[in-house]
Amino acid sequence: MDGLGDDELLALTTRRPEAFAVFYRRHERMVLGYLLRRLGDAELAADLTAETFAAALIGVRRFDPTRAPASAWILGIARNKLRRALENRRVEDRARRRLGMAPIVLEEEAMARVERLGADDRVAALLDMLPADQAQAVRA
Repeated sequence: MDGLGDDELLALTTRRPEAFAVFYRRHERMVLGYLLRRLGDAELAADLTAETFAAALIGVRRFDPTRAPASAWILGIARNKLRRALENRRVEDRARRRLGMAPIVLEEEAMARVERLGADDRVAALLDMLPADQAQAVRA
């Protein structure tokens, strides 16, 4: 499945959940890096990343590849989760609870890994791959 495009992976997810695992591995660093840069808090960024992908898995049928690339779709979900967390002053965990996912507890080594991701310039490079208006919206 690693050779499939993002759109194909998301289309297969309802029949073959392992397709979403490939999508997750492909985009986890980007989403985590985006959230970490916005928050400066590794644990909070990890929580929001988990909630972002849980929400994406629940809503995968709503993904429309004609509207935006999958990378923009997942960053849009992350942006919305971030906005809600800042408004409510807490991380929403509704999607994770619905999927039966346990809360995330980061050990010291994992926290250091997350913090290193925040310094990863690949997030900026991936944003540069989006159309200018979409990249600007995500950065905002």
